[in-house]
Amino acid sequence: MSRASLEKDPREVAGMFDGVARRYDLTNDVLSLGQDRIWRVATRKAVGARPGEQILDLAAGTGTSSEEYADAGIDVVPCDFSTGMMAVGKRRRPDLPFVAGDATALPFADESFDAVTISFGLRNVVDTDRALREMLRVTRPGGRLVVCEFSRPTFAPFRAVYEFYLGQALPRVASMVSSNTDAYTYLAESIVSWPAQRELGRTIGRAGWREVAFRNLSGGIVALHRAVRPL
Repeated sequence: MSRASLEKDPREVAGMFDGVARRYDLTNDVLSLGQDRIWRVATRKAVGARPGEQILDLAAGTGTSSEEYADAGIDVVPCDFSTGMMAVGKRRRPDLPFVAGDATALPFADESFDAVTISFGLRNVVDTDRALREMLRVTRPGGRLVVCEFSRPTFAPFRAVYEFYLGQALPRVASMVSSNTDAYTYLAESIVSWPAQRELGRTIGRAGWREVAFRNLSGGIVALHRAVRPL
């Protein structure tokens, strides 16, 4: 499977990520010009995890974000539906409790976690509303949701440059570091078709989350949405 379509069939998406797993983290570093590290730090601060809390890291991939929680003494469960990605992560960090799971049908009991976070994964889920309701289900009352996802730059000239990068430059750069350029064509298409900041915020609220707020990172290339499960 070279790439998924924008219909986001779970088997196609998982297969696509299996195919790019080996060099996924390196490719992300290159394509984001190192910004992905800044985004991870901002996400971790927004989650505000404390020792003793249980954190669910969805779409964890190879566990790059999860290991940063674990190294800080936080109980974190990395979950992903790409077994190829998790296999790469497990070889690097055998101490992390990777769990295979689909965001639309999470394999966890109700109210299991103090916080749920998902970075650059909600965009790849076949049913966004259902996934957000599942995240609500497994979060304890008063618990937090943090979604880090690609969004829409707010400054029009910068947005035009960014969209050119997505459509023209990104696939060429990906071809130099990844064995599957088509997967990164999907990446660009999925970003362009994804809702902007305020629209995603409304979607999160409709799923039952409250106190929904967002802030832009890197001029709106990425948006960090936060919300709370009602008591």
